[in-house]
Amino acid sequence: MVVDDHPMWREGVARDLGERGFDVVATAADGAAAVRIAPAVRPDVVVMDLQMPHLDGAGATAAILATLPATRILVLSASAEHGDVLGAVQAGAAGYLVKSAQAAELVDAVRRTAAGQAVFGPELAGLVLGEFRRRDAAARSERRSPPSGEQALTPRETEVLRLVAKGLTARKIAERLDLSHRTVENHVQNSLRKLQLTNRVELTRYAIEQGLDEQ
Repeated sequence: MVVDDHPMWREGVARDLGERGFDVVATAADGAAAVRIAPAVRPDVVVMDLQMPHLDGAGATAAILATLPATRILVLSASAEHGDVLGAVQAGAAGYLVKSAQAAELVDAVRRTAAGQAVFGPELAGLVLGEFRRRDAAARSERRSPPSGEQALTPRETEVLRLVAKGLTARKIAERLDLSHRTVENHVQNSLRKLQLTNRVELTRYAIEQGLDEQ
């Protein structure tokens, strides 16, 4: 679903995604309309503008996720202001892209968001990781050991998780550790299962809670 209050931009993004094989199930002209429409169409990914009338993108993100927690929100905004980025992340957005991005970047970002990855442009990744560190610092001491019911990770899974915490993609991790991309994906999936997490955004937050990004 594409949400944007500018008709030409909204229609253009929907057309570009449709031409590249995505099923655009709906569009919405503001956050309030998006919140009304989303439960009916149940989108896998919402491409969400931020500055909109009636209800902004952050508010719409939080409201949609409260009803559809499996839906992933990719913010596509003209703003790269730190406050806007952090507000979107705090609302639950899985990714944030600025509108100056090329069409190919948007397509890749939508695919990665659908796959459960945290998607942030290189200029925003450090800011977001820093926010995760600050927000979760108080919880680190409580989560040094896996909670009851979680299985311990192997040394290799921990090594992969450390690089996930540093913001590396699976392909970059494979290059760094001289592994195949499939092997890295298997380690990520095993870690998700053992830690009882549902996607890579939660895995990244868990890794940062454990301080792995600082090792």
